Amino acid sequence: MADLLRLENVSKVYSRGLISSHATVALKDFSLTLKEDEPTILTVAGESGSGKTTLAMLLLGFIHQTAGRIIYRGKDVAKLHGADKLAYRREVQAVFQDPFAVFNPFYTVDHLLSVPIRHFKLAGTKAEARRKMEEALTAVGLRPEDILGRFPHQLSGGQRQRINVARALLLKPRLLIADEPVSMVDASLRATILETLRNLQRDHGVSIIYITHDLTTAFHIAKSIIVLYRGSVMEAGDVDQVIKDPQHPYTQLLVDSIPWPNLDQRWGAQPIKAREVGGSSEGCRFRPRCPKAMDICKEEPPLFRLGDKHADACFLHDSQPKMPPERLSELLPV
Repeated sequence: MADLLRLENVSKVYSRGLISSHATVALKDFSLTLKEDEPTILTVAGESGSGKTTLAMLLLGFIHQTAGRIIYRGKDVAKLHGADKLAYRREVQAVFQDPFAVFNPFYTVDHLLSVPIRHFKLAGTKAEARRKMEEALTAVGLRPEDILGRFPHQLSGGQRQRINVARALLLKPRLLIADEPVSMVDASLRATILETLRNLQRDHGVSIIYITHDLTTAFHIAKSIIVLYRGSVMEAGDVDQVIKDPQHPYTQLLVDSIPWPNLDQRWGAQPIKAREVGGSSEGCRFRPRCPKAMDICKEEPPLFRLGDKHADACFLHDSQPKMPPERLSELLPV
């Protein structure tokens, strides 16, 4: 079975200034494989600064990796040019966090949707272009007669975000990078947008990398999850196992911060246990904050396989078999 996307030990390091020796590791030795014939929804989760958006920018070609390779349908993305690069731009699309920033307030929705149609020459006539716009809007649950011809300020945030999904759908993508797509949308509309993304994967065969800090939406939309902290994988596997039974102290911290609707427990009755940030960043990236840190954590932990669909990078589980990062995708259900 052919690979749709394969990341091989991808790292991204940002340096500060021309003479400064300080560098920030935004992503470290990240490996992932998505199969072409198995469209899936994979969540990449973590708090701000964990490397999620850096991963999205790398996949979209906005920045270039410091080390490793990104392979799309058998071709190195860094070496794409001409028709191959244009095809990559068409087949790998994005939906970003802010549904307001994408729109130029001086243009109608028709203009936003017509730009990719013209750029990629998807229609030969205006009538064909109009038909494609109507089909895309209908596919994301919008009525074309209510949307086309209107300006951004006349639409709700949820409508604008679904229009962004429709814009991506016009290009018939194989991979969609959804970077915090519901974080700036009213809670009442989040379920609608998540359902739209699920339909995109189920009905149109699009694989989706869903990037979020919100584990509740991750639990509802995805089958598999990778938890990042400061660019390194902390835990990964079946989303049900990882969120309901987290094994890494960092994932436990994230899960404990979720306000579960328990009427018998006061908000804040159970304090979240974590140390203040500080100290060396060598070894385990979470060590300076970890309430369970040990001396061995000064070394960098490998991935330990906790089950058929579960792994973490924590020495608390060093009795379990180690696994190379390149095999992480074997744990991720589709």
